[in-house]
Amino acid sequence: MQWIRVQREDFNIKREIETVMNFSSRIGGIVSFLGTVRDSSKGKEVEKLEFEYYEGMAEKKLEEIRREAIEKFNAIQINIIHRYGEVDIGENIVLIVAGAEHRKDAFEACRYCIDELKKHVPIWKKEYTKEGEVWVEEHP
Repeated sequence: MQWIRVQREDFNIKREIETVMNFSSRIGGIVSFLGTVRDSSKGKEVEKLEFEYYEGMAEKKLEEIRREAIEKFNAIQINIIHRYGEVDIGENIVLIVAGAEHRKDAFEACRYCIDELKKHVPIWKKEYTKEGEVWVEEHP
């Protein structure tokens, strides 16, 4: 099983959660974060997004973040998936599933992963609006 994936195609949320849940009978809490494409940004109507990434390096950084979260927060398993290419309004972008013995550890591990992903992983987002295209630089 690959616990880190950067892929063009969508993912099955239920299957990804079940994969973490079934990893160990010690898992008592699972927390997930799902990022989707919204239809507006900074007051402008967004038509779609496009993601590019540094192949090899993005996966390496995601795995580092995953391992750090497992160690820091006593997580048992973490699954991180991020899409690349064009993604339409309402579609899935990123999924993080963290499983731990206790909910607090699962919540903290999941939050850590998305926060660190936004700061350190070489994945870039371009927004398409009626006014044109713009690469998004900030990481809210």
